[in-house]
Parts: sequence; structure tokens; C-alpha cells
Amino acid sequence: MKKKITILAILTFGILSVNAQGILGGKVTGNFQTDVQMSKEDNAIGAQKVDEKLLNNSFANVLYTNGDFSAGLRFESYLNPILGFDKQYKGAGFASRWVSYKKDFLEITAGNFYEQFGNGLVLRAYEERNLGLDNAMDGLRIVVRPYKGIILKGIIGKQRYYWDDIWQTENGLVRGVDGEFSLNEMIPSFEYSPVRLTLGGSFVSTYEKAGTQYATLNGDSYKLNLPENIGTGAMRFNFGYNAFALSGEFAFKGQDPNAVNNYIYRKGNAQLLSAEYTIKGLGIRLEGKRIDNMSFKSKRTETGNMLNVNYLPAITRNHTYSLMAMYSYATQINGEIGFSADIMYKIPKNTFLGGKYGTSIKLNYSNVHSLDMEPMDNYALNQSGTNGYTAGLFAIGEDKYFTEINLEVNKKFSSNYKMNFMYSYQEFNPIAYGHGGNPMIYANVFVIDGTYKLAARQSIRGEIQALFTAQDYDEFAKGNWLQYGAEYNFGGHWFLAAFDQWNYGTEQGSKVHYYNFSAGCTFGATRVSISYGKQRQGIMCIGGVCREVPASNGLFMTITSSF
Repeated sequence: MKKKITILAILTFGILSVNAQGILGGKVTGNFQTDVQMSKEDNAIGAQKVDEKLLNNSFANVLYTNGDFSAGLRFESYLNPILGFDKQYKGAGFASRWVSYKKDFLEITAGNFYEQFGNGLVLRAYEERNLGLDNAMDGLRIVVRPYKGIILKGIIGKQRYYWDDIWQTENGLVRGVDGEFSLNEMIPSFEYSPVRLTLGGSFVSTYEKAGTQYATLNGDSYKLNLPENIGTGAMRFNFGYNAFALSGEFAFKGQDPNAVNNYIYRKGNAQLLSAEYTIKGLGIRLEGKRIDNMSFKSKRTETGNMLNVNYLPAITRNHTYSLMAMYSYATQINGEIGFSADIMYKIPKNTFLGGKYGTSIKLNYSNVHSLDMEPMDNYALNQSGTNGYTAGLFAIGEDKYFTEINLEVNKKFSSNYKMNFMYSYQEFNPIAYGHGGNPMIYANVFVIDGTYKLAARQSIRGEIQALFTAQDYDEFAKGNWLQYGAEYNFGGHWFLAAFDQWNYGTEQGSKVHYYNFSAGCTFGATRVSISYGKQRQGIMCIGGVCREVPASNGLFMTITSSF
């Protein structure tokens, strides 16, 4: 009933806005997507039997704008969710609705909204459909721009939790304020200065009833005194001078015993610092990150990807090639310390190595370790009901989580032919996914990707990927892998592709081929793609947030359109 009233209110406000301005109607835009999957049992790859003949994820967005007024609706259906999505998404209905009014220096949004403060260390409400993640806020958002270069924000509300009526649950209330000040815009004499400086700060808190939780200390059981208000704050800066840039954000969190940190009372903190130097043909970026007990949710018993109030970005490279991404890294929110470096250089044109078109080279290094944690006196490490541990600010722990050295070379040989060469050396600790006791994985991955233009609006692309390792990650990721295939694009509208991923390195069972055939077309704002084949079991990560993707064997189709 509440959703029906909200929808009626949106339509009423829209009609009133139209009538008030004497206009027959405003502007309506939107988009639509549907994913359809059919999968069958396949014991060779671990694909389980699916009871339904067809699985479907769909959504449709409708946006209405009329002058300073805008409103939107989002309809979703998971009937039933495709493989890898949480079964709690099962169902259909209006997932979000909102109205917004923007006039002069003020913007007000009521209903569902997304927001991020700074880098997200204390607040990021966002959606990532490929991960099945949506922690949209439902409440009120106010943005004020009282003076040039000053942006003030305030939010209050609750986070989406699948299809639950969150206002009928005990999930926590989220409140936050943020301010950002650009000195170059605020001070007219600094507008064209080579020095650039922006400062910002945030404060976010959650309120949740304490509930009941016990801990056992030295054989005795104690009821924990759980704080109902959890506060976090952050300060950030962006400084630039000509080709040099330096930015950082430093966050802290009050005592927050929860299921993720095993109900310890240690305060949390996070530091993110990066430096860049960019001139024509050369770019250098250095980045460091430290996370210490920074799980921050609006429900203390939640352990999955839902109800995250903050976001802890990864500093490792995000790969698009499947074998490069086989051992993707997930941010360790209870504690990690890492460093990364990127160098990008373009060898000039008309030189021996650059050739006629120049050659681009990218070198990346990343390394992530555990924190050097020391247990509290007379207690085990992370003992529930205690402060958990002590950890020095720059002390690196013994456990290596991930290391990568990555080299990429992009070379254009002619106006019709270009190639991409990549090499990656990776060290991956399965403990990062909770698979403690498994051996460290050492992998060498090679990629060769070439594209040739056959004629106007026609091209063919081929790729070969190879992964070499002596270790096994799980039952269906054993030893060496080889992937090869080709894609043909023609007319600017159609494509055909065929690929095979071959686990030829396994020593047990059959050496499985994960073949896949796909085709698609694009006309105007509508795109249709369909594929048939096998998908290996694995981990999908985007920005350090991951979910497990189960094995499947069958058909997958996607239709997207906008208007």
C-alpha cells in the first residue's frame, strides 16, 4: 500500500507541475534491460541442476522531468534470479521511487537515491548489477551550494535490503553530512593559478537498537554492551601543481562490534593516499592504502555484501581478460595494507620502437599484506568482547594476500591492424576468500589480442590467453588454462564470436573445454545479445567487492534499450 501511495504521489506532483507551468507535458526518458538464462546439469564442470526451465533478471527505469522538478520509478523482477544472485531477490515490484526539486542553490530529493562522500570510506550508496549489489538509500537527501566552490550535503534514511519493507525492520538508520570546498573557485584570484586545492570532510552515523549478544571470556559468558550509535568521520584533500597531483582521505570509526569483526571493540581507521605526475607521453601514479577494522554496516549481524554503509576500494588492477581475472583480489575489510604503482609511457611516433603510430607501454605493480596484529593480553587474537588486537600504523603482517606485476604493450602496425600484448605474474592467497589452508597460488598469465579492419565498419578480433600455475584453487580451477577465440563485427550492428577456455592442466578428471558461442545486434538504442556454452565456477570482483559465480551450461540472452 505504501508503494502504491508513493507512486500516486509522484504522478500527482508531475501533473500539478505540468499544469502549474501551463505545459502539456514534461520530458519522459528511461531504459530497460532483461537477462534470461537457461542452464542444465553438467557434472564435469560442477553445474547444478536448475529446477526452473528459465531464469530472468529484469529492470525498467522511467524518468520524468519538467523544469526544476523530476521524478523517477524503477521496476525490477527476479523470476527467478539468474545463477549467482542471492535467492532473496526472488520477486517483482517497484524497487525505487523518488522525487527531486532543484532551484537556485538548493536541491532536495525524497525517496530512493544514491550518494557518495569523497572516496566512499565512510559513505557510498550505489548499485553494481553484475554483483547483485544495491544499497540504495530510502529517505531524504539535501544538497546546498551557497557559494561558488562550496558544496554541502546531508542525508538520512535506511538502506535497501532485497524486498524487505525496511521501515518495518530493525535495520539501522543512516545519517550523514559532507562538505567540500574548492579554493580555486571560492577565491577569484586563484581561478587560473597553477596551484589547485580542494578540501572536504564527512561525518556519518548509524543508529540500531542494541539487541542481545554474548561473549565467552576465560570460560565465563558475558552479555555485550553494544553501542546503538556508531559514528564515522573522514577528512580529504586534493592538491595539484602543474603536472603533479596529490590526494588523500583519512577515516576513523568508533567502537562497532559486529558479526564481521567477531564483535570486538577496537576502533577502526582507514588511510588512502595517491600521487600522480602526468606530462605528454608519460604518466606515473603511486597509491597506498591501509584498512583497519573498517566494516561499517547498518545491521551488525549482516555478513554479506548488503547493507554496507561505506566502500573500501581496491588498489589492485581490474582486469577485463578472463584468465587475468581468474584470481581477482577482494578488499579485506578487517585489515590490510597495500601499495601500487602505475607507469604509462608512449614511445613517440616515427622512432625505432614507436614506429609510424607510436607504442603505448603500461607497467603496474601491486602488493597487499595483512596487518601486523598482536593479540590483547591474556586473550586470543580477535577475541569477542575485547579490543581484539593492536596494530602499528606502518607494521606489515606476515600474510601476503596478493602480488601482481603486469606489463601491457599496445601497438598499431598499420591503419587497419593493431595488437595488444599483456603479461601478468600473480601471487594469490586463497585465505583472502576465506579458504585458509590452501596453498599460495603462483601464476603466469599471457594475453595476445589483435584486431584487423577488413573493410568499412567490418573487423575481426582474435585473442589467445594462457595461464600457467602448478597450484589448484578449487575442484574446478586446476593447473594450467588456455583460452582462444575470435570475434567478427560487421556493418556496425552485428557481431559473431566463438571462444573456448580449456583447463588442460588438471591432473584429475577430464580436461574440460568451456566453449562459448555468441551473437548480437545493435540498432539505435536497442541491443540484443545471445550466447550458448559453459561458464566455469569462480569469483567475480569489481572494485574489490566480489561474489561467487556458479558454474553453468546453457543459454544466456540480454536485451537492453533506452528511450
